[in-house]
Amino acid sequence: MQEKSLRIPKKDWIEGRRRLLEWFDVHQRPLPWRENPTPYATWLCEIIMQQTRIEQGLRYWYDFLTLWPDVDALAASSLDDVLKAWQGLGYYSRARNLHRAAQLIAHERDGQFPTSAKEWKNIPGVGPYTAAAIASICQGECVAAIDGNVLRVISRLLGVQEPIDRPAGRNQIETFSEEWLSEIKPGTHNEAVMELGATVCTPRAPQCPACPLSDICRSDQANTGLTPLIPTKAGKVKVQDVHLTFHVVTSGQNVWMRQRPENGVWGGLWEFPSHVEQDGKKHTTAPLPPKGMEEGDVSSHGAWGHSFEHILSHRRLTCRFWIWKTDMNFKPFEGRWLSWKDAKKLAIPRALDRFWLDLEKSQSTNMSS
Repeated sequence: MQEKSLRIPKKDWIEGRRRLLEWFDVHQRPLPWRENPTPYATWLCEIIMQQTRIEQGLRYWYDFLTLWPDVDALAASSLDDVLKAWQGLGYYSRARNLHRAAQLIAHERDGQFPTSAKEWKNIPGVGPYTAAAIASICQGECVAAIDGNVLRVISRLLGVQEPIDRPAGRNQIETFSEEWLSEIKPGTHNEAVMELGATVCTPRAPQCPACPLSDICRSDQANTGLTPLIPTKAGKVKVQDVHLTFHVVTSGQNVWMRQRPENGVWGGLWEFPSHVEQDGKKHTTAPLPPKGMEEGDVSSHGAWGHSFEHILSHRRLTCRFWIWKTDMNFKPFEGRWLSWKDAKKLAIPRALDRFWLDLEKSQSTNMSS
């Protein structure tokens, strides 16, 4: 590799690496998975913390280790139980992949975890970053783990003004990260860069004076003022507005629930039957009965509460609950009748969970009186 491509003299980034590791030794947060890391606990951590704040994910990590202390226990659990434990974290494909991966490791690999990043990438739900993080932290493999924090730190350190979501920018960061990585402590080095990005080199309010790399950083506020303008991205995904109706079909003490398909939003979770208004139409009229029901099967009791907004990664949902009264003679073509209490035990979307108790109380009381 030509030193010119690194933008920083080699002697400077070698010294910067030393200072970074010293900084991490003093300033790292006391996170529990850093104490004697194991492949199982580290793998759980990396999957749970994807797209999740540490403050939120920490409780889930503890819960999973309590419920399933090893990969064999997780593999023996049901997918419904895993989804229920995951409820509230979002991106439910992670939970399905976690369960699928546990079964693969327990049954096809005789409980043996992969020992290299290349092997880890064959595990469901494990991409290049996660594979590199686990292999470097737990197995000492010299491979750079590049997540959002690392992209930000390295792009600022090098002064990369090309978009990091395009090859021109990304390739520079990957090349330097591999060269800069400590061969003696690759896992510690990866964690140090991520920690710097999470606590000092933050997206909107970087604390340049507190950074151990400020004197060699090509974007330091005091010298160039490019932070926090870097990193740049070529484009953002447009947020889609979606209007969704949940059909609450109830006999009073019981309610009709169905399981969503694995692919798509809330994959594998349970819900009231729902439909999306076509062509972006808003909630301006009363809906037809849910699919599979005739007008004579139910009577409409109208909307419950007010429409509410629920934000997903690239969708802005405007949701409403529409109440339908029927009796237990109706046989749903999909899903099943459950008591409100048993239905609440299922893994359900956060959009339903936040209103569940009030909705249950209003329908059980109104329709039994």
